[in-house]
Amino acid sequence: MEKAIIDKLIQATHADIVHTDSDTLHSRRFDRWAINHFKDWKDIPLPAPGCVVCPRNTQDVQDVVRFASEHGIALVPFGLGSGVCGGVVGDPETILLDMGDMNQMLFIDEENMLASFEAGFNGLAAEEAVAEKGLTIGNWPQSIAISSVGGWVSTRASGQFSTAYGNVEDVLYSMDVVLPNGDLVTLGKAPRAAAGPDLRHVIMGAEGTMGIVTSVTFSLRRQPEHRAYTAFYADTMERGFKAQRAIMCADWRPVVMRQYDLPEVQRLFGSYTKDENCLLIMVHEGPKSRVEAELVAVKSIVTEQGLLEADPEASKGWLGHRNTVPDWTDLFKMGLIADTIEISGTWSDIGKIYNDAVAALKSVPGVLNASAHSSHVYRSGINLYFTFAGMIGENEATEEFYFQCWDKVLEATAAAGGGIAHHHGSGRIRKNYLHHDLGENGVALLWSLKSAIDPKDIMNPGNLLPDAE
Repeated sequence: MEKAIIDKLIQATHADIVHTDSDTLHSRRFDRWAINHFKDWKDIPLPAPGCVVCPRNTQDVQDVVRFASEHGIALVPFGLGSGVCGGVVGDPETILLDMGDMNQMLFIDEENMLASFEAGFNGLAAEEAVAEKGLTIGNWPQSIAISSVGGWVSTRASGQFSTAYGNVEDVLYSMDVVLPNGDLVTLGKAPRAAAGPDLRHVIMGAEGTMGIVTSVTFSLRRQPEHRAYTAFYADTMERGFKAQRAIMCADWRPVVMRQYDLPEVQRLFGSYTKDENCLLIMVHEGPKSRVEAELVAVKSIVTEQGLLEADPEASKGWLGHRNTVPDWTDLFKMGLIADTIEISGTWSDIGKIYNDAVAALKSVPGVLNASAHSSHVYRSGINLYFTFAGMIGENEATEEFYFQCWDKVLEATAAAGGGIAHHHGSGRIRKNYLHHDLGENGVALLWSLKSAIDPKDIMNPGNLLPDAE
């Protein structure tokens, strides 16, 4: 980026929020997308942004956005960098807007069960803040300790307790957003509205392509009175899916229901492995009387479905270490390239999606692991979280292997009737598969929205929306 442009940016904002030092630029070249971490580990050069701006308040964001709009400069928003689909990619002609310094709690309203935070506020810190009041947001992504609340909204995130508490769209009350022309808009005013289309959903999941989220307000719930754990074995993934469906149809809502196939049971629950069974773990919480009733009902339902009781310590142990996962570089040092891919499908499709996607993964030369577990359950279906791994080879071959694995899972999922993205967003890895979910006309509609809201295409260009043909 030319020095003259940076000088003008400083004049339009403040010198102390505009950074051009090499260390800052180097640290903001990408998010946690596995393939970019691999390239960096292999010393493959990755471009850095032209400058990094760290706004301290909404007015700073508006000033930067208006400057970018006036000069036709692309803006890339950066929360805390936990995204895993390539939503952040450096470019020397872009301004990276690092929201990390907008990290204030704005208020906790106990009467109306609301809490508001600036967009860069850490997710775990937000949960801890409301917990001091005996409350919870209820959104517990695995990345909670390294993700921002604004990032949750921008990627349509989901937490591990979503089966009972919902996804981010279910806990979001309102948000403040700076639009691509620099105007500020507040989306969400009341507990429920019929004031036209819900514009929050234009921003949720837009991954910084429609505007910059500057603050979010969540609707809260009380901390649960009681918690309990159960676990069961299923001889097939399909039988386990049917048991989970039966629980949902009976209107019970364990906050956590996760079902692991045999390879994942062996890898993650070693001592709880039983023959070739899958493992279904559950966490139940809420008023003690309801939890006790749920325990009785769930055991009856899954027994009727042919599942066998397992040691509930498997579930308790999972809760204690659920967010302890290896860093990408830990895997690289072991000679492995790996990733996870989350999708969803209806009850009638999920069995075929599982079987076809695992088979497709296994067809990729060099695959060492092709497995899956479910982790988010709905009345009409369920998600799956696929994991693949292979040995690192030559750089180009490793990249080809990585993208081929992604392609196999997404194409197999779409062919079997599933949705190709559940909660990590689309980023750059999924954008050219969006037609499977939206249809060609839906993709055209998404582009129309983008063009209307961001006619200069300055907001995170190249992300989310499919490449123009």
